[in-house]
Amino acid sequence: MENKKYGEFDLKHKLLKGHNPLLSHSGVNAERLASRFHELAQIGLTNEKGSRRIGFSFQEFEAKELVKKWMIEAGLVVQVDGAGNVFGKLVGKDLTLPSILSGSHVDSVPNGGHFDGPLGVLAALEVVEAWKETSFQPRKSFEVVIFSDEEGSRFDNGLLGSQAMSGELNMTALKKVRDFNGEQFESVLIEAGLTLEGFTSARRDYSSIEAYIEVHIEQGKQLEKEDLPVGIVSGIAGPCWLQVTFTGESNHAGNTPMVGRQDALVAASKFIERVSELPKTVSDTAVATVGKLQVFPNGSNVIPGKVILTVDIRDIDLNSRDTLVEKIVAVGNQVENENAATFEYEELLRIAPVLVDESLKKKAEKACIDTDIRPFYLPSGAAHDAMVLGKHIPMSMLFVRSLDGISHNPREFSSLDDCVYSVHVLKKMIEQLNK
Repeated sequence: MENKKYGEFDLKHKLLKGHNPLLSHSGVNAERLASRFHELAQIGLTNEKGSRRIGFSFQEFEAKELVKKWMIEAGLVVQVDGAGNVFGKLVGKDLTLPSILSGSHVDSVPNGGHFDGPLGVLAALEVVEAWKETSFQPRKSFEVVIFSDEEGSRFDNGLLGSQAMSGELNMTALKKVRDFNGEQFESVLIEAGLTLEGFTSARRDYSSIEAYIEVHIEQGKQLEKEDLPVGIVSGIAGPCWLQVTFTGESNHAGNTPMVGRQDALVAASKFIERVSELPKTVSDTAVATVGKLQVFPNGSNVIPGKVILTVDIRDIDLNSRDTLVEKIVAVGNQVENENAATFEYEELLRIAPVLVDESLKKKAEKACIDTDIRPFYLPSGAAHDAMVLGKHIPMSMLFVRSLDGISHNPREFSSLDDCVYSVHVLKKMIEQLNK
């Protein structure tokens, strides 16, 4: 029967189908969690049943307002900083101690899923709800956070909320950027009820925070292969982007003999093939991807005279990541020597990886064991707000199994059971930190 309010898309029903009700215990309520996923999903719902809540849009604001309402009902003290980051604070017994922070974001890519971001926010809030139902007050204050514009779909520059909180943003550069509609950053902020001055003032004293723990969907298939609901992140990979150019000579495809051709695309193809083999020579967690390729003049009857491509290189270990970069550059030089095409490269980005705090990893391991989950470590290849905060305070991440590894897509899905398991693990971690 069609839901009259929400049409054919009923995420709550989908989540509850096949759910194990025995997982609702210790104050954790799976049906409440499913209902909240469902309500958030209706904000910015696309024709493909995906999510469109771009950073600093009305939809992101509306989603934050909904979660703020839940925070207040749960007894949290809510504050919003100058970057639009939302903090719901459960006051602890000892006000002299720093807070424990947990959360994520509610913005999305243009046609994304309903778990990337919201899971981290709702899991942290569900911990508060569980404590409320069991009349538990933590010794240390606990804060549920919603960071602004994590995805970066608006300005091709993500993690803006957490970077504002950390004081890491280049506001001079941000003043010059424009969104996909040509609107300047400052104009977008004003429409969202924010200001440039507010963004600068959002910087927070990290001495008031003991640790940050983020729950997030895996966006990969490792947990699915291991048949595990939750995994422990070992570190967040730091990316290095190289823009590579191979230059040969354009000529007629029919009248130019094969011998003596200066085909830039052939050279680029050899380079790409070798790049794909290099990560495993460096470490088990290193990756390298050529995801963007431009061929000039791009004619079906013209020998390619120039190819520009990007190489995305990542690892959770700084030394192995940088070693891989060196090997890839060396391969480019080898291809140039073997082919009649020159090799040039430019470094577009280099960000250091961030490792998870060892003490928090041990607490996550114990929390998994206490929840009857086999501890399993895996790296995060994608950037998260935890990466920004991890430069300043102890940080940990929990990954939740993703169906078929799909993310940033309307088909993105994590089962309700897996989401509830993550709440139990997060809750146990925070309770360990309160001993």
